[in-house]
Amino acid sequence: MADDSAATFLFADIAGFTAITEVHGDEEALQLVDDFASAVQAELPRVGGEHVKTVGDALMLRVPDPADAVQLALWVARNAMGGHQAPSVRVGGHFGSAVERGGDYFGTTINVAARVSALARGGEVLVTGKTAALAPDLDGLLYESRGRQVLRNIAEPVEIFAVVRVEESADHLVVDPVCQMAVDPERAAGRLMLDETAYHFCSLTCAAAFAQHPERYIRS
Repeated sequence: MADDSAATFLFADIAGFTAITEVHGDEEALQLVDDFASAVQAELPRVGGEHVKTVGDALMLRVPDPADAVQLALWVARNAMGGHQAPSVRVGGHFGSAVERGGDYFGTTINVAARVSALARGGEVLVTGKTAALAPDLDGLLYESRGRQVLRNIAEPVEIFAVVRVEESADHLVVDPVCQMAVDPERAAGRLMLDETAYHFCSLTCAAAFAQHPERYIRS
């Protein structure tokens, strides 16, 4: 009898794969998938990760630790297929339990992770709020709120965050517009751009509240 297995499940695929196939042909497209899968699988031992399966150009991965999963996901999206004419990769993930059967995993967690991946653009990593909350303090990374999203065949809207790298250091504190706490931009739990202004948040809860009703917190 299989046990429930809690972990972060990631889906990673090549954005625009159909177009790549049409433009460059089946053989070159399939070679890209092979190269992509090989590059990702080579990184998995570092985080104790598992390559569950490949479906078309999409890889399904299981990583026990959420922080490791978030960092791996960003590496997959930004570095796994680097270089000139490299395809764009997108990744989505969700932490939760799933039922294992014959080396594959099933359940709501898997469905949510797949739906989150489908929301991502090329080069983007999206994770659920639950996943981000389990890995809140990652050096050099921020979570940008994407609000609550309706996912196909999922009963309730799901809070989504994009994982982004901090590209610039700040030498001053800013104020979380929701709770008014001082926030170091490099250590903020979330960041949201609105009208070309960056707002930083002390917690994912504050980021989500702002994303839903920014007019409540922006002072003229």
